[in-house]
Amino acid sequence: MHWIDLSIFVLYMLAMLGVGYYFMRRNTSTEDYFVGGRKMGSWHIGLSVVATDVGGGFSIGLGGLGFMLGIAGSWMLFTGLIGAWLSAVVLIPRVFRLSAKHKFFTFPEIFRHFYGKEVAILAGIISAIGYMGFTSSQILAGAKLASASFVSLNFDTALLIMGIITVAYTVMGGLKAVIYTDTIQWLLLISGLILIGIPLSYFALGGYQSIVDSLPDRFFSMTNVSWQTIVNWAVTIIPIWFVGMTLYQRIYASNSERQARKAWFIAGIFEWPLMAFMGVLLGLFSRVALQEGMFEYLGFNSLSDIDPEMGLPLLLRTILPVGLMGLMMSAYFSAIMSTADSCLMASSGNMLTDIVGRLVKLPTGKTMLHISQLLTLVIGAMALLLATTMQNVLELMLYSYAFMVSGLFVPVIAALYTRHPDKVAAFAAMLLGGTTTITLIISEWKLPFGLDANIFGITTSAVVYLLMRWIRRVAFRFR
Repeated sequence: MHWIDLSIFVLYMLAMLGVGYYFMRRNTSTEDYFVGGRKMGSWHIGLSVVATDVGGGFSIGLGGLGFMLGIAGSWMLFTGLIGAWLSAVVLIPRVFRLSAKHKFFTFPEIFRHFYGKEVAILAGIISAIGYMGFTSSQILAGAKLASASFVSLNFDTALLIMGIITVAYTVMGGLKAVIYTDTIQWLLLISGLILIGIPLSYFALGGYQSIVDSLPDRFFSMTNVSWQTIVNWAVTIIPIWFVGMTLYQRIYASNSERQARKAWFIAGIFEWPLMAFMGVLLGLFSRVALQEGMFEYLGFNSLSDIDPEMGLPLLLRTILPVGLMGLMMSAYFSAIMSTADSCLMASSGNMLTDIVGRLVKLPTGKTMLHISQLLTLVIGAMALLLATTMQNVLELMLYSYAFMVSGLFVPVIAALYTRHPDKVAAFAAMLLGGTTTITLIISEWKLPFGLDANIFGITTSAVVYLLMRWIRRVAFRFR
């Protein structure tokens, strides 16, 4: 990378650290740190939601899907649109009123309200572990992008640099810094894709006819994806809108129910079709570039030589001129950071409020704020360590999603929408649902019809909840 591009990139990273430092000086309580003072508007919240949900990990992951499937890969984020709009109508009215009344900080506090302390602690553990994994996936995405962009930077060093910058910025700033910078970061990414990445790639590849002639027709068809894949995406992604700690934090941070619902509608339309098609289109362009031999100077001559998720950063590195390369890399890194910081805040909030805070009495005021920052630092270091053990961004993200969804989705629906939710049934459903999914993933068993392990985890959770609730009701009648 040219020194001009490197200078632009370094200045951007320093600016993000500066924002974190600015809000570190302004934050005075854990309410500021974890829920932004509960005074945020719909556009800041909406853009922060989509930046967190799609972010850099999905940007790199979407590029990989476009590389392998073509435009049909965009169906993955269509499930995000459904999840966002469904939760805006069904979830937010109930949750916002509870939050306004009880001043919740975290998602598992919903469980404490309906089920009690023990269930809330288990929910906090599941959510904290899941979001630590999701933070790892974003750090991994940043490392892949950096190592593909900087010739002299190896992957391990890129991983360390990305982790340190993300963790340091988040530790300092808290949720206010995250939400305000997410707005800037998301607009930067969208502008970079629309004004720089897509048009320059299009012309560098020779225009429409050259692109169409380079790949089979299936890459330009919306049907180039199996029904099992779409079902797997839907069952993994839609429920996350009902159990995602990052999303609950933003509901709590909204200044009204109406603003929160509006924010979710904004987020949905930005996810699909806008971001979905831009991401897979650039991935498709990178496949064309490989076919045309544009990566041969880097040692990539065929499909067997390249990780599909590396195609997009390699394309940008190849076609972008000096100056624009630095801007585009900053745009992608901004998206990665916008997701990583939110997920790190979620995991930290879960650990502090729902686990440590339920076991020991914590101090208040500035001391509590400093403990929050220290815990965020520790979890960030653990997320960086986890990122060194897995190499596929999209896989790590979906595993983290699945772990949370299979354990938490059924109990939260039961808590919010059934009469007399049962705490013993909820505890068993959370434990066995999450365990089922993780066991199936680790064992690598071949599942029926190629369906995702998460489907079987959610089913197990639902069956266990209903069965346990019925048994306890019958036992109560015969006492």
